[in-house]
Amino acid sequence: MKGERLNIQQRFQIGIVFCALFLAFMIGRMFYLQSFRYSSLYAQSENNRIRIQPVVPKRGLVFDRNHNILVDNRASYTLSVVPVEVSKNETVNNLSRLLETDEEALRSRIRKNLTGNFQPALIKRDIGFEKVAILEEQNESYPGAVYRKDQVRMYTPGLSSECFTGYVGEISADEMNNLDASIYRAGTVIGKSGIEKYYDRELRGIEGTQYIEIAATGQLLGVLEDHHGTVAETGSDLVLTIDMDVQKVASESFGDFCCGAAVAIDPRNGEVLALVSKPSNDANIFSTVIPDSLWRSILSDTTNPLLNRPLVGQYPPASPYKLVIAGAGLELGLIDRNTKFSSCVGGYQFGIRFFRCWAPGGHGRVSLVEAIAQSCDVYFYQLGYKLGLEEFYRFSRACGFGQKTGIDLPQESSGNVPDKAWYDKRIGVKKWTLAVLLNLSIGQGEILATPLQMAQFYCGLANNGRVYRPHLIKSMIGSDGRETARGGEIAFNLPFSEKTIDLLNEGLIQVMEGEHGTGRGSRIDGVAMAGKTGTAQNPHGENHSWFIGYAPVEEPEIVVCVIIENAGHGSDWAAPAVRDIIKAHLLGPQMPDSSVVITEVE
Repeated sequence: MKGERLNIQQRFQIGIVFCALFLAFMIGRMFYLQSFRYSSLYAQSENNRIRIQPVVPKRGLVFDRNHNILVDNRASYTLSVVPVEVSKNETVNNLSRLLETDEEALRSRIRKNLTGNFQPALIKRDIGFEKVAILEEQNESYPGAVYRKDQVRMYTPGLSSECFTGYVGEISADEMNNLDASIYRAGTVIGKSGIEKYYDRELRGIEGTQYIEIAATGQLLGVLEDHHGTVAETGSDLVLTIDMDVQKVASESFGDFCCGAAVAIDPRNGEVLALVSKPSNDANIFSTVIPDSLWRSILSDTTNPLLNRPLVGQYPPASPYKLVIAGAGLELGLIDRNTKFSSCVGGYQFGIRFFRCWAPGGHGRVSLVEAIAQSCDVYFYQLGYKLGLEEFYRFSRACGFGQKTGIDLPQESSGNVPDKAWYDKRIGVKKWTLAVLLNLSIGQGEILATPLQMAQFYCGLANNGRVYRPHLIKSMIGSDGRETARGGEIAFNLPFSEKTIDLLNEGLIQVMEGEHGTGRGSRIDGVAMAGKTGTAQNPHGENHSWFIGYAPVEEPEIVVCVIIENAGHGSDWAAPAVRDIIKAHLLGPQMPDSSVVITEVE
C-alpha cells in the first residue's frame, strides 16, 4: 500500500516537472518570438493584411500642331492575382470560367508576371465592366483576385498615323532585362514603336503606390489611411509638328494603290507635317490583347503592313537623285549651265551595252536645266561617268545619303551609297566596271534611299542649302501644365554654293513650268511650284512612282515626297498626290483633283 502511494507521488512529481518544463519552453519561445523574431513576424503579418498596389498614372496625350487630339486614353480595368493567395484555392479555376480562358494559360501568365508572392501578378487587361461587377459581388469566390482602374490608348482612326504614333503593349522579358528595373516591372505597359516608344519615359509619368487592407477571407477592406503611399505623377502631353488635315489628305492620296510612303516637311525648321506608310495598321488593334489569328494574318500579309516605309523602306531614288549628280558636277567645274553632251537619241552606247533613256525618241542635245526639266537619262549617264565613283560617293554622303537622318523615332534605315570597297566586297575585285556609274547617276543600280532621306535632301535645296533635322515634337506639356517648345536643329549644309543651288532650283521649276517639263500636268493654279518626277525600276513588278515637290518657290514652306509602289511613271500618280498634299497645306483640305493632264512621262 505504501509502495503504491509512493508510485502515485512520483508520477505526480514527474507531471509537475513536465508541466514546468513545458511552461518554461512556452515562455522561452514567446520571449524568443517577441524579442528576436518580432520584426520578421510583424512584416509577415502585415504582408498578409496589407497589399501594396501600384497606382498607374495617366499616360500623356498626343496632339497635332493645332492641338487636335491624335492619341487619347479610355478607362478600362486590369485584373491581377496575388500568387500566395491563389495557390491553394479555386480562384484560378473560377477565373478561367469567368474569363473564358484556359486555366493553364492563366497560370502561365501568373508565372510570367510573378515579382513576389505578395505582389499582384497581372493576368488580363481591359476586362469588361460586367466581369468587374461579378468579381465585386462574388469576391468570396475569387480570393486573391484584384482589379484596378486602368487605361487603354485610343488612336484617331483614318490618318494612317501608326508609322509615327506607334503603339503600346505589355513589356517583354527581353525589354525587362534591358530597362531600368526601378521604373519598369512585369506587366508594365510601354511604348513598342513610334513616339510611344521614343518618348515613353516622358509619356508614362511616374507610378505611385497605395496600401490596401485585406481581410483573412481575402475580402478587400479598403485603403489604409495610416499608410501613406506615393502620389503618381501624370505623364507629359506631346504636341506634334503633324498637321492633322495635311496628314489626312496624304493618307488618302494613294488612290487604289496599296503601298507607298509620303513625307511632308517644313524646310525652314525640319518640322514633319505629315508622315504616311501604306498599307498601315490601325494602332487601336494593338491597344488590347491582339487575337492570335489577327496577328498571324498581319505577319503573313504580303504587302507588309508592319514596314514603316518612310523610314525603313529602301528604294532606288531614281531621277530625283539626278540633282545630287548635277550639283556635284557644278561644284567640281565639270559642267556649267550651258554644258551640252552628246545628243540623246533614246539611249547611250557604253562599250558593248546600250543604256536607254526613258524617252525612246530621245531629247537631242540639251543643257543642264533642260536635262533636269525633261529628266534626260543620257545627259546624266555622261555626267555621272565624268564625276567618277569616288566623287559620287563623297557628294552623296555630304548630301545626307547612306546615313540616318536622326529623326525622333526609334527605327530608321541608312540606305546604301556604294563605293569601290563595297563593289569589291559584294561583286569581287576587278569583277565590276565603271559602267555601274551610269546606273548610279540616274538613281538606279545599287544606290538605295529612304523617302525621308529624299525629302530631307530636297528641304536643303528649298532652304538655300541649310538642312534641318526632321523632327516630330513641337512642344511638351509637363504634369505642372508648363509647355516647353522644341526648336529645329541644323543637321548639315549641302555641299553646294548658292549659285549651284539657284541653278538646280531653276531646273526644278522648269520641271513644273517648262514646255516639256515632266511634272507640268500637276501644277497648282496660283501657286508657283518646283519638283522632280522619277520612275524607279522594280525587278519584282511594275516600276515605282516618285515625285518630290515644294512650294511656293519664292519662299518654300513645304516639301513633299511621295513614292507609290508599282504605279509606273512618276508623273502619273506620285506627282498628283504631292500636288494634293501641298494644296492641303497652302490652301486648306480639298477633294483630290483627278483631272490630271499628263504632257510628259518619266
